[in-house]
Amino acid sequence: MSLLRFRSPFREPPQPRERMHEVAGRAVPLKIVENARARRLTLRIATGGQGLRVTVPPGVPDAEIQRFLERHQGWLEEKYRKYPPDALVRPGIRLPLRGKPHRIVHVEASRGLATATVLDGEPVLLVPGAIEHLPRRVADFLKREAKTHIEPLVATHTATVGRRAKAIRYKDTSSRWGSCTADGVLSFSWRIMMAPSPVINYLVAHEVAHLREMNHGPRFWKLCTELCPDTERCRDWLKRNGTALQALRFE
Repeated sequence: MSLLRFRSPFREPPQPRERMHEVAGRAVPLKIVENARARRLTLRIATGGQGLRVTVPPGVPDAEIQRFLERHQGWLEEKYRKYPPDALVRPGIRLPLRGKPHRIVHVEASRGLATATVLDGEPVLLVPGAIEHLPRRVADFLKREAKTHIEPLVATHTATVGRRAKAIRYKDTSSRWGSCTADGVLSFSWRIMMAPSPVINYLVAHEVAHLREMNHGPRFWKLCTELCPDTERCRDWLKRNGTALQALRFE
């Protein structure tokens, strides 16, 4: 008696291929992902330059993928020159707080919150607790600063536009600095607290303007500029410097 073999019409997607790729003198994790919907090769850089992802149509030879990477090597080198070589938050580095560099100082104390102060004329961020928890404690400090600094700005700008925010949330988003939902929930990346105060104000004005204009059309930018006359300069600052802020690691 013969047995019939059943073949499923569904194929398991191939597992991503992973290797290292050298960019700007550093080895960067590279993930190659086949996607049946892909019509061409695409290249993306993970937040903070932590890795690369190449999406390819099924069956693309490795040699073609390598040629694709070589064609984009100059672009990758330019992007990676903006990333610090060691982006882990640690004692001794200078972390910007509202645009002003603060040297991180680890304090031999078991309890307490991180505090920004001045020692011998130098702005510092004093961080108590176990040394292995220092990056997380610095992140917690920035979250508290975001809540303290951003909520009054939201109140000011919402009063101007005559709309209310349903809620304000703080996240560590990788693709955007802020967002506004259709029902009025505003979200902000707490990393924005490392930017200068005018840039923070611009981001808040930008998201509050979406409470009236859920688009990026001319009326939106007109309203955004009314709320923040320095919109163009602050927007440009984020484009030039935002990558470095996103590259910092708090883990």
